Amino acid sequence: MKHGKKHRESAKNIDRTKQYDTKEALGLAVTNAKAKFDETVEVHIRLGVDSRHADQQVRGAVVLPNGTGKNVRVLVFCKEEKMDAAKAAGADYVGGEDIAERIQKENWMDFDVVIASPDMMGLVGRLGKILGPRGLMPNPKAGTVSPDVAKAVSEAKAGKIEYRLDKTNIIHCPIGKVSFGPDKLDENLDTLLSAVVKAKPAAAKGAYFKSCVIATTMGVGIPVSTIKYGV
Repeated sequence: MKHGKKHRESAKNIDRTKQYDTKEALGLAVTNAKAKFDETVEVHIRLGVDSRHADQQVRGAVVLPNGTGKNVRVLVFCKEEKMDAAKAAGADYVGGEDIAERIQKENWMDFDVVIASPDMMGLVGRLGKILGPRGLMPNPKAGTVSPDVAKAVSEAKAGKIEYRLDKTNIIHCPIGKVSFGPDKLDENLDTLLSAVVKAKPAAAKGAYFKSCVIATTMGVGIPVSTIKYGV
């Protein structure tokens, strides 16, 4: 893959053989962000587990203290008696059968997070083939299946993110925008990494954190040291 001039210039400032302290790495990421838009900062964590085994799955959700910098559009499936509370908490769309039908017939997907009360999962389950591949299916572990839909909406709007392993045992998560600056990004990164540590499966053997890399949307990957987390 051929990279542009700005990418090559940024790469010169990064020692790929070194594992940077988180704050230093984020400082480099912010300094080297050259795009004309506010780039997202992402972290990619390779774990020493095997996602093919059910007892080695790593999945959960965490509210980033400084949010993600993204305006999250929230869709809520709930019964009529909870709709007003969901709207008051900031839900962008609230409904039931009508919304499900719109998704199925019109392929309507103008939302980023789907929240459902447990008594609506029979209906939402019918959308599994549409929502599942996009990572939008509500899940109790992520806090998106909840009897308290208003609280779930508030958390989603406040910057709650879901983390989960992909097929190559890597977690990919946004931790904010370049405009946040290194300090706020570091707080978000620490919150995420601490949550991933707590989610370590009992069946995991050997080194848990294999590698950790941060990068902006258009930037170079920067290796990060996770030694302070002791795993």
